[in-house]
Amino acid sequence: MFGINLNSLVPMRTTASEQSEMCSQLLFGEAVAVLEKNDTFMLVQNLMDNYKGWVDVKMITPLSDKIATLLNEDDLAVVNKPIANCFIESKNENIVLCGGSLLPFYLLEKESFELGNNTYHISSNQVNMPLTKNFSGNDMLSVAFMYLNSPYLWGGKSPLGIDCSGLVQVVLSICGKKFPRDASQQVEQGSLISFLPEARSGDLAFFENAEGRISHVGILINNNQIIHASGRVKIESIDAQGIINEQTGNYSHRLRVIKRIL
Repeated sequence: MFGINLNSLVPMRTTASEQSEMCSQLLFGEAVAVLEKNDTFMLVQNLMDNYKGWVDVKMITPLSDKIATLLNEDDLAVVNKPIANCFIESKNENIVLCGGSLLPFYLLEKESFELGNNTYHISSNQVNMPLTKNFSGNDMLSVAFMYLNSPYLWGGKSPLGIDCSGLVQVVLSICGKKFPRDASQQVEQGSLISFLPEARSGDLAFFENAEGRISHVGILINNNQIIHASGRVKIESIDAQGIINEQTGNYSHRLRVIKRIL
């Protein structure tokens, strides 16, 4: 059984309760496999990144196996701005879409797509077509800078609340690359960069906690600056030891490894 999120955002929770901790969010157009279901909640797995969480059954639209397979195989168009407006023709309504939202079956020449019984219109200047361009580290930074000062939110993936790995995942999605959800999964991707002076714009820096586990990630601007989500999305200094807090001058995160993704 499959479904799709046709809301702006849907919270994914660790247990089947509205009071449960939010572990991630589903963006518009993200399809899911339904693993379990009760009267009010379903356990789903995001087909884009395989992340699992509980969502309210009212917030997921059923999807046929055929369409789910097509969506999973295709490189979908993606919203390239932190916030974009989309018009639902059949309802004569607007819907706000967040950066990284997926647009199934988007037709560039018509600036629209059809899903279910609805036709959605969104301007092509708010859409990236991943197959039409090779994105670079500088492209990643251009996207990341649009999220500056977005508040930190555990499990968040939108400009109104985003966490460190959510920022990285959304930025890479806008740049045409599917990427895991959590920093501990993201660190397994890409090629290793041995030393900070060898890094270039768009490389990912990963940081460890006191137990040695990967607990934070950011995007390198250059050899001494990083953009990351900690309190808010911000730019701070970095050296071989880690990130230097802009207010205290102390190290806030200990550098573990650098990876090149694009």
